[in-house]
Formats: sequence, structure tokens, C-alpha cells
Amino acid sequence: MKARRWPGPRRVGRADTLLSLDGLLDTVRAHHPDADTTTVELAYAEAAFWHEGQTRRSGDPFITHCLAVAAIVADLRMPPPVVCAALLHDVDDTACPPRRIAGQFGDEVADLIAAVRATVVSAYSRADQGTVLASDATGPSPSPSWETAVLAVRLADRLHNLRTIAFVAPARRLLIARETLDVFAPVASAAGLEPVGRELRGLASAVLRPAPSSYAVTGRLLDALTLLLPARRRARWREEWSADLAALTTRRARVLFTLRVLLGVPRLALLLRRRAGRRERW
Repeated sequence: MKARRWPGPRRVGRADTLLSLDGLLDTVRAHHPDADTTTVELAYAEAAFWHEGQTRRSGDPFITHCLAVAAIVADLRMPPPVVCAALLHDVDDTACPPRRIAGQFGDEVADLIAAVRATVVSAYSRADQGTVLASDATGPSPSPSWETAVLAVRLADRLHNLRTIAFVAPARRLLIARETLDVFAPVASAAGLEPVGRELRGLASAVLRPAPSSYAVTGRLLDALTLLLPARRRARWREEWSADLAALTTRRARVLFTLRVLLGVPRLALLLRRRAGRRERW
């Protein structure tokens, strides 16, 4: 693949930033008042350049994912180099030259990105967590350990992917949620990144045990309404209503259909019972 021509580093002005970039910079400054956030702005510019034209499954520009991951990392009070690594964590999937990030942002950021991509979270067994991450048991600090900095980006990446998991295929969704509960959430808690661990558990649990959808609720209601009909006719009407319900694509349409059935069932039940009575007399 031919590398794109880079026009040179530039400071990102307010006119060409996404709104969340301002919030990201404010968060970094709040936790690190003496830090120079210029490198964070330049990291955003770099990521935006190399991810230009890429979109996520949701259709959103890919840079929104980079910003979201960086925002999570910043909320964990990670210093600017870790925030930069979060912004640039997927740049290796672009045409960016291999040594460019080290040249622009230093070896620390480049090595963080490489470590994030190489890290297998499941490799952190409970024993390892107790040993390697013990220094961070009270939560992230202005100078987190290398392992915690790497995990912060890796876990933030998983967290944002879970927040947008509705756009993932159902089977894949379940696998991600189960892995999150079994591996990612416990590691986050052991690393002192409890806010991330808590949200990971909540989102993964919601995928594995979803709240009843409007389709499920309306379907159960229709099943209950068939009890008002003569026993012989219930199966037929249940099948017919279910087929009609399945053909509807919006929640509003399903609710309106169910309301129409609800209003019409008493009359239908009376009509069917009268017909059944006439046949029995004949």
C-alpha cells in the first residue's frame, strides 16, 4: 500500500476539531495542570489524518473511536503520553509509516502503542495481577506503572467497543460480552481501574441478559390475548398474529398492531363462541 503524503505537523485549531476534543483537553488539564497539552492536540491531528475516510460499523468516522478511548484514559488521570497513545492506538492499521509515531511523539508513545496491540489481557492471571499490578492497587496516579498505562488503553478500547456493541453481529456480541465478564472486568478491577471494570461488567451483563424488547413484550401480550378465544382457535390465531408481528420492522408499528388486536379481541372472541355454539346445535 502506498503511504499517504503527510503535509507536516500542525496545531489543531478549534474550527477543525470535534467537540469532544475540547472536553478531552479540559480533562487532561484538570488532572495535570502543569502539562503541555500541545502533544495531545498533535496526536489528534495525526490520528485524524491517517484515519481519514475510515468509518466504524455504526457509520461514524473512525476518529470518534480514538477520541472516545482517549477520553476514558484521561478520565482515569493518565498523563499526556498515555492519552496520546490512546488517540493513536489503531494507527498501525493505516498507511502510517512504521517509525513515524516514534519520530513525532517519542519512543514512549510508540512503545505504549506497540504494547497495547501486543497485550493479551487473558494472560494476566489473578496471581500475575496481584504481583505486577500491586503498586497500582489504590488507583491510577500521575505516574502509573507501565503495565497499568498499557492496560488503561487496552481496557478503554474494549469499553468503547462495548458501548457501541449494538452494531456488532449478535453471535460476536455474545462472545465479546462473555470474554469481558470473565477476563477484562476482573483485570480492570485488579489494576485499580475500578470505574472501567464496573462499567465493563454492567455493559457485558446487559448483552448477556438483555431487558425484554418491545418485540418480546408485545409477543407475550398477544399470547395472553389468545386465552380469551375458544381453545380450538387459539393456536391458529396465535400463529397468525405472530406472523403479522414478525413482519413489522419498527417498535411503533408493533405497539399499534398489538393495541388493535387488544381492542378487537373481545368482539372476535364473542363471534367465535357464537359460531361454535351454532355448530354444536346443528
